Amino acid sequence: MQHKKGGSRVYRWLTVLLPHLVLLVIDGVAADVDGVEIRGHARAARSRCGRCGQESARVHSRYVRTLADAVIGGRPAAIRFTARRFFCNNPDCAAGTFAEQVPDLTARYARRTALLRGVVISIALALAGRPGARLAAALGMTISRSSLLRLIRGLPDPPVPVVAVLGVDDFAFRRRHDYGTILVDMTDGHPVDLLADREAGTFTAWLKAHPGTEVICRDRAGAYALGGRDGAPDAIQVADRWHLWHNLGQAAEKSVAAHRECLRDPAPDAQDPALAVLDPPPPQPDPQPLELLEGRLAARTRERYTAVQSRLRERQSIGAIARELRLTRHTVRRFARAQGIDELLAKTGHRGVLLDPFKAHLHRRLSDGITDAAALTAEIRAAGYRGSAQTVRRYLHPFRATHAAPPPVPDPPKVRRLSGWIMTDPDHLDPNDQAQLDDARARCPHLDALAGHVTEFAKILTGLHGERLDDWIEKVNADDLPALRSFTTGLKNDHAAVVNGLTMTHNSGGVEGNVNRIKTIKRQMYGRAKFDLLRKRVLLAK
Repeated sequence: MQHKKGGSRVYRWLTVLLPHLVLLVIDGVAADVDGVEIRGHARAARSRCGRCGQESARVHSRYVRTLADAVIGGRPAAIRFTARRFFCNNPDCAAGTFAEQVPDLTARYARRTALLRGVVISIALALAGRPGARLAAALGMTISRSSLLRLIRGLPDPPVPVVAVLGVDDFAFRRRHDYGTILVDMTDGHPVDLLADREAGTFTAWLKAHPGTEVICRDRAGAYALGGRDGAPDAIQVADRWHLWHNLGQAAEKSVAAHRECLRDPAPDAQDPALAVLDPPPPQPDPQPLELLEGRLAARTRERYTAVQSRLRERQSIGAIARELRLTRHTVRRFARAQGIDELLAKTGHRGVLLDPFKAHLHRRLSDGITDAAALTAEIRAAGYRGSAQTVRRYLHPFRATHAAPPPVPDPPKVRRLSGWIMTDPDHLDPNDQAQLDDARARCPHLDALAGHVTEFAKILTGLHGERLDDWIEKVNADDLPALRSFTTGLKNDHAAVVNGLTMTHNSGGVEGNVNRIKTIKRQMYGRAKFDLLRKRVLLAK
C-alpha cells in the first residue's frame, strides 16, 4: 500500500490483520457480495533464483497470477498478483529466467496462498474428503474432495525421532482379515509410524532402520516378540499388564465353565409322590477334565496344533501356513496364538451345558403338554440356543411318556457372571454378588482355588511384585485347573517380558488410545481409505 496521509498507520494495521501480505504493495481492493479481490505487486526490487540462489534485478517480463486466499470478513478472497520474471545473472545456471516468489505468500505452480493452503490442509487432516469439502464450502473456501486428498498425500512424512520407549500393537483394516501395526513413542504418546502388516520381519526391518530403542511395550503376540528380539536385541521387552489380566480372565472363564455343574442343586427326590409317575432322567456324567477329552475332534485339534506350531518355529507366515494346510487364516491364527493344547481342547469339551439356560422353559412347555422336540428346539433357538436338536430330544426323552417334567432345578450363576465376580476387586463387589461367590467357593474346591489364585495374581499385578510370579506359577500348577495351567505355560514361554511387565511401570495404554483414534479415522472415511492415506492422517493429525 502506498504511503499517503495516514499510510504508515494503515500499513501497521495491515501487518497485524494480514501479515502474509506485508511484502506486497497493495494497488487496489475491490469488494462485493461475491468476495474480495486484492491487487498488488512485490515490494522488493530484487528476487532470488530458485535454482542457483543468486539475486537479480533485471526484469524479463511481467504477468498476472491469481491466488485464492483465506476468507476475509466471511467472504472468499483472491489476490491478483503482478509477478515479474527476471533474468538470471549466473552464466552457469541452467535457468535463463525465473519467476519471482514472495516468501510466505506464493510457491511454484501454487494457486493458493500459503495461509489458505495451511487452512485447507488442517481441514483435510481432520475430516478428509467429502466432509472436509463441505466444511470448507461453508467457510467460504471452494475446494474439491479430490484436492483435499491430494494435499494430504503430498505432505512429507514427519521425521522419526530416536524412540527410547516404543509401544507396538496391531489394528484392523478389516477385522479377522487384514491387520496393520502402529508404533508409538511412549514418552509423548504420539504415533511415529504405521506398518502395512503385523509380521515379525516387517517389525524387525523397522527397528533396524531406526536404532536407539531401549524398551518395547507390547502385547503377548509372538510376532512382535520375535521381531523385537531380531531387530533390537538389546531392548527390554515389557508385556502389557492389561493383556496379562485379560488372558487370565479368559483362563478363569474356561475354568468356571468346566466346574459350573458343581454348583447345581441336586434334583428333587424321585420318591416324592408328586413325581412318582415320572421315569428318572438318565444320569448325567460328570464333566471330564479338559486334558482327558478324546475323540476325533480332539485328535484333529492336536494334529493341527502340532502342524501349525512346527511351521511357526520355521518362521513361516500365517498366510503360508494356511495355504499349505488348507485352513483359513483365522483358524491358523487361533492355533498360533494358543498358549497350549489345553486351551484349544477346552473349546471341544462338554456341550450339554448349552441347554442349561433353557431347561426351565422346556419344563414349563412340557407341563403345558408340548412334547414335540423339533418345536421346542425352534422356540429356544429363537431365544439364543446354539446347540443341536438331538441334544434337546435326548433331554426330553424320559419325560415324553408322562407329558410332564419335574419342577425346574435353579440354575447356577452363568459362567460370565461368576467369572466376573472372581475377577472383580472384593472391595468393589456388590454384597449380594459376594454372597453368591462365597457360596460357589464353598460348594466347589476348584472354584475356591481359582478365586484364590486370581486374587494373588491381582496383588502381584497392581503392586508390581514381579518377583512373586514364579511362586504363583508353582502354586497354580499344583492344582487341578488345566485352563489356568495353560495360562501359566504361556507366561513361562514369555517369562522375561512378563516379569518386566509386572515389575516396571511401562504399559501400552498410550498405544491402545492411538488404536482407538485409528478406528475413528477409518469410520470417517467409511473404511475405504488406502493405507497411504490412513498413514498420513494418523501421523500428521494433531
